[in-house]
Amino acid sequence: MDAKTFDKSKLPSRHVTVGPARAPHRSYYYAMGLTEEQINRPFVGVVSCWNEAAPCNISLMRQAQSVKVGVDEGGGTPREFCTITVTDGIAMGHQGMKSSLVSREVIADSIELTMRGHCYDAMVGIAGCDKSLPGIMMSMLRLNVPSVFMYGGSILPGRFKGKDVTVVDVFEGVGMHSAGRMSGEDLHELECVACPSAGSCGGQFTANTMACVSEAIGLALPGSAGAPAPYESRDAYAAASGKAVMRLLADGIRPRDICTMKAFENAATIVAATGGSTNGALHLPAMAHEIGLDFDLFDVAAIFKKTPYIADLKPGGQFVAKDVYDIGGVPQILKALLEGGYLHGDCITVTGKTMEENLRDVKFNTDQKVVYPVSNPITPTGGVVGLKGSLAPDGAIVKVAGMKNLKFRGPARCFDCEEDAFKAVEARQYKEGEVLVIRYEGPRGGPGMREMLSTTAALYGQGAGDKVALITDGRFSGATRGFCIGHVGPEAAVGGPIGLLKDGDIISIDAENGTLDVEVDAAELERRKKDWKAPDNPYQSGVLRKYADQVGPARFGAVTHAGGKAEVICYADI
Repeated sequence: MDAKTFDKSKLPSRHVTVGPARAPHRSYYYAMGLTEEQINRPFVGVVSCWNEAAPCNISLMRQAQSVKVGVDEGGGTPREFCTITVTDGIAMGHQGMKSSLVSREVIADSIELTMRGHCYDAMVGIAGCDKSLPGIMMSMLRLNVPSVFMYGGSILPGRFKGKDVTVVDVFEGVGMHSAGRMSGEDLHELECVACPSAGSCGGQFTANTMACVSEAIGLALPGSAGAPAPYESRDAYAAASGKAVMRLLADGIRPRDICTMKAFENAATIVAATGGSTNGALHLPAMAHEIGLDFDLFDVAAIFKKTPYIADLKPGGQFVAKDVYDIGGVPQILKALLEGGYLHGDCITVTGKTMEENLRDVKFNTDQKVVYPVSNPITPTGGVVGLKGSLAPDGAIVKVAGMKNLKFRGPARCFDCEEDAFKAVEARQYKEGEVLVIRYEGPRGGPGMREMLSTTAALYGQGAGDKVALITDGRFSGATRGFCIGHVGPEAAVGGPIGLLKDGDIISIDAENGTLDVEVDAAELERRKKDWKAPDNPYQSGVLRKYADQVGPARFGAVTHAGGKAEVICYADI
């Protein structure tokens, strides 16, 4: 494939490379060492979230170099740039977590601005930590230029006392230490060995969940989500992704051709089938919003309800991402779901072929215990469940993978921020049977919808993970396990029922039937609402103020702009 394959007169980069008026623009490209031939080719943005914030991101620049080789060989001119990430493992448990979900919007917005400002024709995006995956995919759907997504790969599992461990074992170790169940020496040894390489958290937490989504929705090459970050095979996938985006450009296949309603249903299916992160129910609606599709938390939950749970992955199960790679990668999960009739096989993907065509030569591996056939699932319904009721009229979400008891009823113990809840848990100032309520942590109220892994992991470390329940209008990490319900809407900051609760109110949770109720009559809640007053947002400047002013409900993805329905001119058509 060479530059003659492409008609520049129909590509965005014509605005910066074609005609006498663009001589000043071209001079900048000559300054960077480009030849006339390279300037006349399509320009492909190669964006990664490389940084030194955490191991999730440190291998991404290496992989971006291989993407650039693939783009060049495919007849394009790669232009590399980076965007931010906020890494949840480090932001967790303090005020820094308010930046996490906000970063998803900044990632998508910054990519949009870079692509628009320089008129790039196509894009390959490489992501590591949690919010960078949906953030990059959101920008692809927003811009609608030919695009290929690639996951940077998971971390290798650590080893502690003869067992595989992940960073979640360290979070839970904090709780064990506070309960006198782990020595300071063992906790130190655990923290030193839990994360032995570059790559994103190894369990089926948010990063690996959204990596599975990238293949299931068709934006990533088959198998590209599998190899751990240190493996050189990732570089081969990177080069192949660069070549693939040039084929998409030649064939005129864009992200919105790929990400149809059926493709979003496939994406929700793999979240449920793998016992994935509850954050999937936040990110999929946000991605759908970019192209004007109606696909909210309840639509996601409807898919969850009918999908078998077939991948035995941490935190609810036994295995990590490397184990999935060792038995054949994400295509093994997709093959099992397709053969069981749970996937739409006719969806087009970035290969230019359909999902069914991609999986035609994949044979399901029966000599392994990581992924079950749908005829013999771990449980007959998904590892993630949507809830609705008098406490959550706009819905809520819970991960039930690995849980035995799916019902809980008990008195509320209310906290108006995560720090207060964590202090109470750390001091063991709670009773078995209570429902701990953490509120004013929603998208607007937080602001930023923090994750609560420190609190939930501490409870598990103390041995109380199945003895109390926890609900919040904030989020839970994909690494959270136990009866932990997030995304409760409407959130407390806008007067939702969770903000009207009082200590001792009886809360009833039924994850079998999908209900979340408070046993207080509607008239009493209405009386309480008349006396309720929204607390002031302590953030009156900067990005958190701006986010609180713009963000919408979690049910629709906690988005900050009008989305595809309001679009007049698509960037790809400028």
